[in-house]
Amino acid sequence: MSENQTEPNEVREIRINPIVPSESVLVATARSMRPKKAEELAPRDTRKHVETCPFCRGNEHKTPPVILSWPPEGDWQIRMVENLYPVLGDDREQTGFNFGLQQTIDGYGRHEVIIDHHEHGIAVHEMAESHLAALFGVYQTRMRQLFESDERLKYVLVFKNFGPAAGASIPHTHSQVIAMPVVPENVDAEVRNSAAHYAKHHHCIFCALIDEALTFEATLYDRTSGAVRRKINVGQYVVERGEKFIAIKPFASRYEWEVHILPLAHQADFLDVRAEDLADLARVMKRTMARLDAVIGGAQYNFFLHSVPHDAHRDAHAPSYHWHLEICPRTSIPTGFELGSGLFVNTINPEQAAERLRMVEL
Repeated sequence: MSENQTEPNEVREIRINPIVPSESVLVATARSMRPKKAEELAPRDTRKHVETCPFCRGNEHKTPPVILSWPPEGDWQIRMVENLYPVLGDDREQTGFNFGLQQTIDGYGRHEVIIDHHEHGIAVHEMAESHLAALFGVYQTRMRQLFESDERLKYVLVFKNFGPAAGASIPHTHSQVIAMPVVPENVDAEVRNSAAHYAKHHHCIFCALIDEALTFEATLYDRTSGAVRRKINVGQYVVERGEKFIAIKPFASRYEWEVHILPLAHQADFLDVRAEDLADLARVMKRTMARLDAVIGGAQYNFFLHSVPHDAHRDAHAPSYHWHLEICPRTSIPTGFELGSGLFVNTINPEQAAERLRMVEL
């Protein structure tokens, strides 16, 4: 096949992120055929207990004092402690400075570790739904406590790293919480663009994307030949759906197997999720992670919660912003083009990836 010939199903197009248009993705499926070194599959340490692990039950003396635990009494199932190597902290006072164009602000904040489960090597999709619901409840509780503890805190980020390439330094399953006095740029971009969309169209762009995923279908034809260029089917991007939450493959997926989980009804703040609805969130999360494990088992990944910032504009942004959980498996290593251009390259057609995930029998 010559260089100018392409496979019939080959995709090569730049997709614009509808939430943050400046963040675009180059979908180039032919790139998947090139020789490359993929991210290593993270070795699964499936042991239930490791004597030397500071996060395993019985080794509580190896970590800082507990901040909170669940359940409050008896053997803990989830435990939170301070991070020994925090990126932000409140251990000392320091003031920012301005010098010409250079400026800093105090690196005040909190950085804490949530030990997700007492079992050392359990995976998210192996946890009981009731346990995952409790874990989301712990996220909520600590986020609320941090916001109420200091008015300087504008944002609390909850995230999980799995695998060395995703930033995990300890194999025992855990997630992290960082409270900061600034709103991260990527969250701020989501907030600003969704607010601009709301001002123009008077509805939440996240809600519109969910509606499209559940109801939209179309056939696009070549205007010259009349051949079908693309067919968009109802539910094409839906990976999993519960009563209250939905897992969707983004149209402009930055990562090959990226999936987002959102509440079906509009909700700006993760703290507003009712306790009785956390069970459905846990079910959608567990089944989504099981699908990902079945298709790309052992992949390293990050997931993180994006919720409305608790700044002076919180109430104003409540109608336009929609909290969500982003799951980003790390199945490839960024290249110089991606790092230099800021343009993500995805070598798997998002529609085909979503179909493969849906086809998994659970």
